[in-house]
Amino acid sequence: MESEEKIMTGEESLRIITDMISKTKVSVAQSSFHLLFWGWLTLVCSLSEYILYRFTDLNNPWYVWLFVIPGVFVSIIYGFTKGKKERIYTYATSIYVGLWVGFLFAAIVLFIVHSGQMGSVGKYILILAGFPTFAGGFVLKFRPLFIGGIAFWIFALISHFTGPAVAGLCMPAAIITGYLVPGYLLKAKSSHDAV
Repeated sequence: MESEEKIMTGEESLRIITDMISKTKVSVAQSSFHLLFWGWLTLVCSLSEYILYRFTDLNNPWYVWLFVIPGVFVSIIYGFTKGKKERIYTYATSIYVGLWVGFLFAAIVLFIVHSGQMGSVGKYILILAGFPTFAGGFVLKFRPLFIGGIAFWIFALISHFTGPAVAGLCMPAAIITGYLVPGYLLKAKSSHDAV
């Protein structure tokens, strides 16, 4: 029995290719929101911690990082509500979200393990944050984010090999180059693509 070969039209082929491409896209607008939201939140926290450490006698300046806890909820609620509005939840979105959820759990474990040494956690957070940022650059096919991930690792090394005066500024510098610059560029790209 001979099997019939179905010949696809050019329109059907184009539709299949378009569907495959759309299944690998990630919401650029949602990604830029998270980068900017976390960029500004962590920049304010890291600069506040540095200022409190350098210019006050406060014993635990790292307490400013407790503002991250409500930030997690804001981020989850935003992601959930925006995610419900998207028609397609792509493979790339799953990977991208998984990278950042993995970072969140790794950071929580790090905070638990180093709970008695919170002042020395910054360089380890930079190392952890570099991975989803770097990999996110590949998933989004967005070079500034890829470079931002590398910047996190460079600033982690600088933080490790310098004294507290310089190390305390590594986190804000990494946040600017790893989150804020790529976030604003991604937002501009999203606005341009929407036109």
